[in-house]
Amino acid sequence: MKSAKVTVERFYMETASDIGLRLTAGAGGLKRMIREPTVNRPGLALTGFTKYFASNRVQVLGAAEATYLKALTIEQRALRYSELFDYRIPCFVFSRNLKPDPQFIKAAESSDIPVFRCPLITMNFINRATLAMDDLFAPSGKEQGSMVDILGIGVLIKGESGIGKSECVLALVERGYSLVADDVTQVKLLDGREIIGTSPDITRNHMEVRGIGIINVAAMFGVKSIRTEKRVNLVVSLTDWDGVANINRLGMEEETIDILGVPVPHITIPVRPGRDIARLVEVAAFHTKLQLAGHNAARELDERLKARMRPPTD
Repeated sequence: MKSAKVTVERFYMETASDIGLRLTAGAGGLKRMIREPTVNRPGLALTGFTKYFASNRVQVLGAAEATYLKALTIEQRALRYSELFDYRIPCFVFSRNLKPDPQFIKAAESSDIPVFRCPLITMNFINRATLAMDDLFAPSGKEQGSMVDILGIGVLIKGESGIGKSECVLALVERGYSLVADDVTQVKLLDGREIIGTSPDITRNHMEVRGIGIINVAAMFGVKSIRTEKRVNLVVSLTDWDGVANINRLGMEEETIDILGVPVPHITIPVRPGRDIARLVEVAAFHTKLQLAGHNAARELDERLKARMRPPTD
C-alpha cells in the first residue's frame, strides 16, 4: 500500500473539467503539495487571526471573503496578503467566478502560489473538491489477478500464470457479466473500508487470451461487458488440484485475505481438467451475494442437523 502524494497540478488536471477550475495566477507553484484532503475558508486568517490556520489545505474564497477584502484599504490588504502568503498554502480558489484583485494576483505570483477561479457557488465547490480529494488521496496498490462483476459482486480472480484465469474470465464475460480488469487489478481504499478495483488505463477494455492474443472485449461483446470500477467483494484463488492440502468442503469457516489492510472474503477453488471453473466462480459469487443478504447455507444445515440430533423432550 502506498500513500498518495497529490500536487496542485494533479488536483487541477483531474478536476478541472468537472469543477470548472481556471488558472489565473501562480503557474510556477503547480508542483506544490496538498497535504490535507479537504478545503478551508480562510476568513479568520484574512482578518489577521492566524493562531489556528489550516494552511495545508486548498483555500477557497467566496462572496463573504471577497466582500471583506474589498472593504479594506490598499495598505490593509497589503498587510493581510503579506501575512497570508508567508504560509505554505497549496493554492487559492475563488468561487462564483469572483475575480481576485490586482494586489492578490501580484502577491500570488511573487510567492508562486496558484490561484484559480471556479463558477460554482462556494459550498458546491467545497463538496465536489472534497469528494475529488478523497479519491485522489485514497491509499492504493496493485493485485495480480483479473476482476469481474458478477451480478453486482466484484470478484478478483487470482492464481499462478497459466492456471486459467483469463479463460475463466472470458467464459464469464460470454455469459453476460462485466470485465473490470485483466491480469492486473489496481485497487484503492475508500473511506477506510471499501476496496475499489479498476483496470490500468492503458489496458482497459482489453484481455490477453493465450493462443489468440490481445482482444478488445468492448468491441467483441459490447459496452455492457465492461465495468470501469467495482468494489471487491470476493477473492477467488485458482490452485492446482494437487497443490491443495486441506480444501474447505463445508464452508463453515469463512476465510479472508488482506487487501490494503481490509479483510476480504476468500475462496480457494482447486483446478483440474474437466472442471467448469467459470461456473464454480459464478456459484461462488452467488454464494457471497446470499451471505451478504444474511443467508449461510452451511450454518443453516448445521442447525438442522443439531436439531435432528437433540433428544426428544417429554
